[in-house]
Amino acid sequence: MLIFHSAEELQKNLSSTFLSLGLVPTMGALHLGHLSLIEKAIKENTKVVISIYVNPTQFNRPLDLEKYPIHDLNSPIIKRLIEKCKKELDEDSCSTIPNFILPKSLKTMNLELEKQLDEVYMSKEKINAYLYAKDDTSLPKKHPKRNFMERYNGYLNSDCFQKNSEMKYLYETEELLNFVSACLGVSPIYRWADPLACHAYNVMKPEGILPWHFDSCEFTLSLMIQKPENGGIFEYCPNIREPENENFEEVKKVLSGDRTRVKQLKLEPGDLQIFKGRFTLHRVTKVEGKKSRYMCIPAYVLDPWRVNTPEHSKAIYGKVLPIHIERNQARSDGLTD
Repeated sequence: MLIFHSAEELQKNLSSTFLSLGLVPTMGALHLGHLSLIEKAIKENTKVVISIYVNPTQFNRPLDLEKYPIHDLNSPIIKRLIEKCKKELDEDSCSTIPNFILPKSLKTMNLELEKQLDEVYMSKEKINAYLYAKDDTSLPKKHPKRNFMERYNGYLNSDCFQKNSEMKYLYETEELLNFVSACLGVSPIYRWADPLACHAYNVMKPEGILPWHFDSCEFTLSLMIQKPENGGIFEYCPNIREPENENFEEVKKVLSGDRTRVKQLKLEPGDLQIFKGRFTLHRVTKVEGKKSRYMCIPAYVLDPWRVNTPEHSKAIYGKVLPIHIERNQARSDGLTD
């Protein structure tokens, strides 16, 4: 077998004396199907050329597939990882996978965000745990919905991502969708239909803070892109509410400073967190120092039709699209959205 790295090298080696030439084109991921074609070509031709074209769009994957071969859910490594994640999610509503993203891809994601920082929608306001800024005076004064906290952060909306974005590519793969579904033990799940929020970058500049709140989508991935110098710690209260049960009394305790249920999670760049954000009260403490905190937050839902409310979309992502108005209706789980 001879290996050639250019068409010129191949042409020099091929003489005009051979009777027939067989070509087996491949894209690098060789499998048994290719082997059968090669065997057939050898039988039918005097010479056989196998071409390997590595398509960067298909194979420039951000994941460490050797460490985490999520494309094969039946591999022993992934079976063990899924079992671990599912156990943690059932017990704690949260599971972390360290070094999920390759260092080179992490660097690429950081650069692609920093190139678009001028497109990040930054906002500062006081909101309640249900992401609303408007007070409902019909409720008792100490009701959780009347407890307002400062929020200061921003988002690079999903519709701002470049076509060749590694984060966008990762979110749209079936491999990641199926892997997350297996870890949750929930099927089917869907990519979030919200065109602004489905895989947005969360930017927290120095002094940025994200107060106690619930997510609009059931399941959130948090991928740490850049860690701040200090602060920016993720805190959460696992499974504090459930469908048809807001559990306002327990939520009120946390908002009043009771830390009995509070847990902390310290993520490192490249780590992936799978999280049941709609049912778990959570926050990010104030970012300290001169370095911003960058996260990407791909989201998955049970209802493929669901998007953010117009109020949430305007306040958090800076605009409202027709889809937010067309699909604005009460959630089927009976929880505040």
